[in-house]
Amino acid sequence: MNKKLTLAHFYPDNMNLYGDLGNIVTLLKRCQWQNIDLEIIEIKKTDKIGLKNVDIIFLGGGQDQGQKIIADDLLSRADMIKEEIEKGLVALTICGGFQLFGKYFQTAENERIPGISVFDCYTTAGQKRLIGNVIVDTEQSAKEWLPTAEFPHYKPSRTTLVGFENHSGQTILGDNCRPLGKIIKGFGNQGDSKHEGGVYKNAFGTYLHGSLLPKNPWFADHLIALAYFRRYSVEVMLHELDDSVEISAHEAALLRAETAKTVSI
Repeated sequence: MNKKLTLAHFYPDNMNLYGDLGNIVTLLKRCQWQNIDLEIIEIKKTDKIGLKNVDIIFLGGGQDQGQKIIADDLLSRADMIKEEIEKGLVALTICGGFQLFGKYFQTAENERIPGISVFDCYTTAGQKRLIGNVIVDTEQSAKEWLPTAEFPHYKPSRTTLVGFENHSGQTILGDNCRPLGKIIKGFGNQGDSKHEGGVYKNAFGTYLHGSLLPKNPWFADHLIALAYFRRYSVEVMLHELDDSVEISAHEAALLRAETAKTVSI
């Protein structure tokens, strides 16, 4: 009988910008191709669903209004989410989701939207909107968060991430939140072309839309491997898949980012 994992998709009706749903589709298909059953449950406002049997949570991006709509409900679940994150629950949060997993997001109107403080970071609205294709090098940062002793057979095919950013928020990381990677092309967390995203335990935050995982299949496999180990306490032996289409998309995104201009407005 196939092993099973469960993914909780938080607020799909309010937090789903720029193709973020493609991250769910990618995880579903890659699990299927690895003979892993992935059950997907949607969690909307006021849904009374716990996380005891959840292995991965996903929260996509949303405009300021979308964040305001779900902020109180997310805050009511903060203790439950943080307790499971401390136990190794895997999380992927994109843009507005990344911001709300931090301490707070302060809008351009100086309204403070509270976050749930999974990440030791906070975000303030900048005066410019940061838009463009992004290349992130994770080679150095990933040494801290890629599988090590527990995953001796896991060898990622590459260490770059590609995606598209469109945000005005500037996210400042604290001491207890490591960056996802170093910016090769793009603006990144603070618009200074230094670092992108944030990592705490098995929780990952990023500004990369587009969506992220279809063009970065190695990172999708990393999330699956983490979730599998947490659930079954053994390393999942992932089969080598034909990722020629995915790698072509990755390479095309690299070329597009390398030759395109980033724009701040």
